[in-house]
Amino acid sequence: MQFGWLTLALSPSADEDAARIEQQIEQVCYAEELGFSDVWLTEHYFTGESVYNDAVLFAAALAMRTERIRLGFAVVQMPFHHPVRLATQLALLDNLSKGRVDVGVGKGTVYNEYEFVGHGLRSDDSRERMEEAVDILQQAWAAAWSETPLRYDGKFQQFEIPSLRPRPVQQPGPPLWRSVISPASFTECGRLGIPILTARLGVEKIKERWATYEAGLAEGGHDEATCKRLMAQIALWRNVYVAESDAQAEDELSQLILDTRHHMIHVREAHNPKDFVIDPMMLNPWTDPAVSDTEALPYVMETGCLFGTPERVREQVAELRDVGVQHLLCQTGFGDMSQEQNLTSMRRFGEGVMPAFGD
Repeated sequence: MQFGWLTLALSPSADEDAARIEQQIEQVCYAEELGFSDVWLTEHYFTGESVYNDAVLFAAALAMRTERIRLGFAVVQMPFHHPVRLATQLALLDNLSKGRVDVGVGKGTVYNEYEFVGHGLRSDDSRERMEEAVDILQQAWAAAWSETPLRYDGKFQQFEIPSLRPRPVQQPGPPLWRSVISPASFTECGRLGIPILTARLGVEKIKERWATYEAGLAEGGHDEATCKRLMAQIALWRNVYVAESDAQAEDELSQLILDTRHHMIHVREAHNPKDFVIDPMMLNPWTDPAVSDTEALPYVMETGCLFGTPERVREQVAELRDVGVQHLLCQTGFGDMSQEQNLTSMRRFGEGVMPAFGD
């Protein structure tokens, strides 16, 4: 199995932001030392999550501090970026990292409308903006390799540029990933040959979704080597917390998870515009503020978390492996947990779990 590392920790106050940014750099360097193959950066603004805010700039710092680990985005909120500038930044990052970049793309948060407002936007046209921006990324990188000018006349962007420089190291550019959850999205990404990230799926759903993606790959007519690579790349996101005992892990993770939920609900109530309503289709027991903690906690612990002693977590990882998961993304930081807690849990996972699943 391949193990990735993902960050979505919280800085509890502006006074702590600088220290928390340094801690996240230390965590990424430690992830590489432990043998994680890839690190994935989230992108949120204004309220302490993703404390570095600018994931692309932060990734450049990580590129200078690491040597092997791949640098991924889960995900870049595409409407918040000018696509030509983003294409240039990612091409530079691909050079700085010597071709270690993976780019998850998304239309932006479906919960935090205040992030759109903060960028002078609303989310109504976010999918259109994302699709146009992805098209520009691909065309700009292709023009860089062919050393030809690019003229673009879209709904949101109209421009003409000479050939983009520097061109990316990876050809035609860094791989573009999608974050998916619905069966239809698995099928469509398979048909198009797009690598995918997915989050809160219960074990019973995984084999079904993986088969759906595989059917999409077959429909798209991809060769056997491509299908095998893409099936192995499917990245499943889980919260991971390893402690000295199962009870300690459950108690400490439960509190960290609940603190995170309380913050999440609070900032949405405080900052989202009054005319914004979250799409009910996007709500689940974890994200729905109308659901009590006593209902939300068991849901997230069962569908989104691996926790316990190294022995127990090995069993949980083996269960995922046995239903087809080959690429597991481990979020080891939750809420405002301490650096010592995070690094200790990472060490227990890296030394006590990962070696059992090596080639």
